[in-house]
Amino acid sequence: MIPVEGHKDLFRDEKTGAILDTNSNSYSSYITRKNKKMDEKAELDNMKKDIQEIKELLKQITGQITS
Repeated sequence: MIPVEGHKDLFRDEKTGAILDTNSNSYSSYITRKNKKMDEKAELDNMKKDIQEIKELLKQITGQITS
């Protein structure tokens, strides 16, 4: 493994040329941030679905009142 100049935790794989990060704390932080974003997106998607259901129910209610 060849050290990347200016980065103590980065190394270049001699066979593939890939840059590897050997700092496990930064990887753990990345995974935590990624999971949080996925959770937030799922929550937002659920809220959008709930709002759509509320809109459909309101349309049904207003349709029954005017009929």
